[in-house]
Amino acid sequence: MFSGIVEEFAVVTAVEKEKENMHFTLECSFAGELKIDQSIAHNGVCLTVVRIDGRTYTVTAMKETLDRSNLGLLKVGDKVNVERSMLMNGRLDGHIVQGHVDQTARCTDVQDAEGSYVYTFTYEANPEMARRGYLTVDKGSVTVNGVSLTVCNPTDCSFQVCIIPYTYEHTNFHTLQPGSVVNIEFDIIGKYISRMMPGMNA
Repeated sequence: MFSGIVEEFAVVTAVEKEKENMHFTLECSFAGELKIDQSIAHNGVCLTVVRIDGRTYTVTAMKETLDRSNLGLLKVGDKVNVERSMLMNGRLDGHIVQGHVDQTARCTDVQDAEGSYVYTFTYEANPEMARRGYLTVDKGSVTVNGVSLTVCNPTDCSFQVCIIPYTYEHTNFHTLQPGSVVNIEFDIIGKYISRMMPGMNA
């Protein structure tokens, strides 16, 4: 489990394809603190550490993960938002994030809001999935590339988020532009409530 509070961005140093899997090696400041089998969110995707070497570590993504997320687009030099799993003895500064990406979205607009930035994202809308809680609501939570954010101006297939300068500089949001593909995870609480509603109304 994660909170959506990104620790830093890691830099991809190697990408290796093995059959349907892809191995990603990344460099970050806390690589030396990691352990094999530890879970880390990468652009919001929970992956397991399989190798550690100095300031770098390696994780593996399977086909299902690559199909559902933007990880298959990564190349050497790309910046990836990373967060270690949440400690259960502290404050939950973001919201409950599982690290199970639901789908990708595309950045369609970036506006300079005189100090902060407003990003617009669009995604493929599916009415059946929306009934099951795969949607955004105004002032609700959404995870974009692993970052816990508050939704503004949602529609059936789009939403906006406001990014403060600190988040812009310390995550890979500063690399996003119209056309960029991001990972999104809808709020798990909304999914549970949507699943329960049919039974409650029966």
